[in-house]
Parts: sequence; structure tokens; C-alpha cells
Amino acid sequence: MKNLIARALGTCIAAWLALASANAVAADASEPRGAITLAQALDAALKSNPELTASRYELTAAQARIVQAGMRLNPELSLELENFAGGGEAQGTDALETTLAFSQVVELGGKRSLRRSIAEVDSDLITLDLRARQLDLLADVTRRFIDVVAAQERIRFADENVAIAQRTLDAIAARVKAARSPIAEESRARITLTRAQIDRRQATLALETARSALSLTWGRVDPQFTSANADLFAFQSLEPFEALAAKIERNPDITRFASEARLRDAELRLAQAQVRPNVTLSVGVRNFRESGDNALVAGFSMPLAVHDRNQGGIREARARRAQSDAELSASKTRLLGTLYALYREIGAARERATSLRAEALPQARDALTQTQSGYERGRFSFLELLTTQQDLLALSEAAIDAAAEYHRLLAELERLTSEPLTSQDLEAPLP
Repeated sequence: MKNLIARALGTCIAAWLALASANAVAADASEPRGAITLAQALDAALKSNPELTASRYELTAAQARIVQAGMRLNPELSLELENFAGGGEAQGTDALETTLAFSQVVELGGKRSLRRSIAEVDSDLITLDLRARQLDLLADVTRRFIDVVAAQERIRFADENVAIAQRTLDAIAARVKAARSPIAEESRARITLTRAQIDRRQATLALETARSALSLTWGRVDPQFTSANADLFAFQSLEPFEALAAKIERNPDITRFASEARLRDAELRLAQAQVRPNVTLSVGVRNFRESGDNALVAGFSMPLAVHDRNQGGIREARARRAQSDAELSASKTRLLGTLYALYREIGAARERATSLRAEALPQARDALTQTQSGYERGRFSFLELLTTQQDLLALSEAAIDAAAEYHRLLAELERLTSEPLTSQDLEAPLP
């Protein structure tokens, strides 16, 4: 018997381990790996984001409330004892009368269907809230993806800066060896190289942090992907502001008010229906112990709406309905203002990034090349060479910041219009 139990337990444990292993393999299979695109990051987050997964249960609960709201009121079973434990002829249970009755409340005015309508609209609101959370998640994933791409660009420029500092140190060392430059210049060049190497390590750490922040959106602390495949300096033309403003109507923050207006209308109808009282019907059997006879009894009851006609409830429902319209107008105004500000900022960020990369950076590289050549011939000082290097580094950082800001703002614009505005340019491969 013990052997049988042991074998059964071993079989169960083996099956559980196999199932856990299969689940782990399935989870690993859905984990983005290698060089990932924005589309892969978005897909992974939508499938596995822990907060979004938890939010979906709220929709299931709302659908259950629809079922409950459509239920009829339960009937009542009552037992009534009369004429016992008294005096005279009613002493003891000789004159006992027992009534067993069945009663049912009949709702009038369509209250049950109105309650169900309210639950259905509430479910629609939760669906819109879930969609808004999804859009928030997509915008957040896009921003974190941009952070990874920007960090990769910073590493590339940091590598370039280290190479420039190394070439400068080699050139100065040769001049010092030939007694054409003081030893102090070589020391300063070594300090510059050390700083460039420290910046390179800091850039690597920032990239690891950005990769981890991105993988957290699909529930992984340790990222399995190696890099983000995108061109940070690829820009696209935006639609006219009027066309983007028209798309505000699709924003779930706006469409939610349409469903909320339906909810307020249903609440008002229910409040008005409450004025019409419900009817209670009952039927039962009465037993007369003294004679042993039975008889049917029936009843009817209905409250009289003399004082309470739900005046306050109706007034509140009308106020809530008017409040919904006012909030819709305020929300549209606020979103349009935000859209206009984003539209202007996106244009400015794009112009700044384009100018820096297409004009300022090539000029800074040419200036550095000329200064290095002139320094080797003794035409420029080490301070001038160092200043030229720092100018190139500063311009490189500014170009990356401007390009990243452009894509972050574009992600915010996408969130407002519910349109995929960022995928086209970010999916472009690196040159």
C-alpha cells in the first residue's frame, strides 16, 4: 500500500514538473529575443503586462453584474401562527390557525430591464477604461523603446569620443616625445581619455537600465533581447493639425463620455420608474386546528406614493446627466489644447534634431579634423583642440536628445489620437 501511494505521489510530482516546464518553455517562447522591433515590444507588452492582465478581470466582473442585474426578485415563503397560548377558548393550541403563504413582488415600470441597461453601460465604460489602459501601455512601451534606442546611440557616440581622445593622446605623446609639446599637455590628454572612458561606462549602464525598464512592461526583470532595432533619426511628416484634431473624437477619454451619457440617461429613467410602486401578490393555505378545515388566503399590497415620489433621486439623476455634458466639453477643450502644444513641440524637436545632425554635426567633425591637423603642425593649441572635441560631444548629445524628444512627443500624440503615428518611422532599420 505504501509503495502504491509513493508511486502515485511520484507520478503526480512528475506531471506537475512537466506542466511547469511546459509553461516555462511557453513563456520563454513569447519573450522577445535578439534585436527586437517596436512592434515586437508592443505585442509582448499587450500579451504579458501584469497590470493589464489584472485589469481584464474587472471586465469579467462587470459582465457578471449584467447577469445579476437581470435577475428577478426572489419569492417569499411565510408561515404565520395565530390564536394560541391565550386565555379562554384560545388557551393552548386548541384555537390555533396556521397560514402558509407564498408571495411575490411584481416590479412595475420596467425596473429590471433598466437595471440591466445600467449594468450593460457600466460594462461598456469598463471596456473603454481597459482600452485607455492599453493605449497608455502602448505609449509607455514606445517611450521606453525610444530610451533604449537613444541609449544605444549614446554608446555609439561615446565610442567615437573614446577613439578621438585616444588618437589625440597618441598625437600629443608623439609631440612630447619629440620635445615639441610640454608634458602637461599629455597629462591633460590622458585625463580627457579617462573621462571619455568613464562616460562610455556610464552610457553602458544607462542602456542596461533602459533595457530592463522596457522588459518590465511584459513582466520580465531580466531582458532577454540584445538591442532595439530602429533609426532614432528617421522622421516623418505629420498630418495637418485640423486632421489630427478630428481624430480626438476616437480617444477613449472622449468616447467614454458618450457611454457615460447613456449611463446617466438610464439612471434617470430608473429614478423616474421608482415613482411607480411595486405590487406584492400572495397566496396561501390556512389551517383551522379546532375544526381541522383548510382554506385559501390571498393578499395584495402596494405602497402609496404620497410623500416619497423619489423627487431627490430624479433631481440628482438630472444633475448627473448635465454634469456629464459639461465634463465632455471640458475634456475636449483640454485635449485639443494638449494636442496643439504637442504638435508645435514635435515640429520644433524635429527641426532641432535635423539641423543638428545634418548641419551642425558635420561641421563640428570637419572642424575637429582641421584642428587636429593644425595642432600636429603647431598651428593650434591643445586648448583649442580640446574645445573642438567638447563641442562635437555636446552637439552629439543634443542631437540624440532632440531626436528622442521628437519620438516621445509623437508617442503622446498617438495616445491622444488613438492612431499609430510612431511605428512607421521607428521600424526603420539602422543604417
